[in-house]
Amino acid sequence: MKKIGLIGGMSWESTQIYYKIINQKVRDILGGFHSAKCIMESVDFSAIHQLQTENDWNALDEKMIEAATNLKNAKAEVLIICANTMHLCSDAITKNVNLPLLHIAEATGEEIKKAGIGKVLLLGTKFTMERDFYKNILSNDFGIEVLIPNEEDREIVHNVIYEELVLGEINAGSRGHYIRIIYEAIKNGAEGVILGCTEIPMLIQAADVSIPTFDTTKIHAEKAVEFALS
Repeated sequence: MKKIGLIGGMSWESTQIYYKIINQKVRDILGGFHSAKCIMESVDFSAIHQLQTENDWNALDEKMIEAATNLKNAKAEVLIICANTMHLCSDAITKNVNLPLLHIAEATGEEIKKAGIGKVLLLGTKFTMERDFYKNILSNDFGIEVLIPNEEDREIVHNVIYEELVLGEINAGSRGHYIRIIYEAIKNGAEGVILGCTEIPMLIQAADVSIPTFDTTKIHAEKAVEFALS
């Protein structure tokens, strides 16, 4: 079993879900008392959020490189970033830290392709929805068409993440907003919805909507186990 290095804390609310899923999957596969070989570098999300707000991605690259280096020094054999948005720093990590990095968009694209779905709604932070780092992988590598909400609804999705979900707050009204946004996308041909922020599965479950949901936290965590046991 390879040792999984997790860059976590963004937010710790979803990072703890990663840890749970990874260990459950190892136990399901190996049985008995088995659990995962893993190590975590958990950052202070306040500092990360401030740099995101300032749009200082050079500084964020440096923080992610430092975290990944610390994990390599602790004998990690594979890396995962326990957040969708911070995959904006994935290229910086792979260029500076000689370890395999499992990209969340690639793992998600594989699952969407397996499901035979060609058009999806992407929900996440405004960074994830508006920048191309995520959509390009889905489009170029998997031929998946990606829809995003309109500007007003992107603001709603983003604010719910940062003002509620990262603080562990689950609001029924916010769930209603997300469901409305998903159904608007269905009218525009969406066949599935990517829960493209690791906190969103705390709010939206598969039973809440009539199209398949792709829980990026679960997909990514299970991909890490698959790699670790390969």
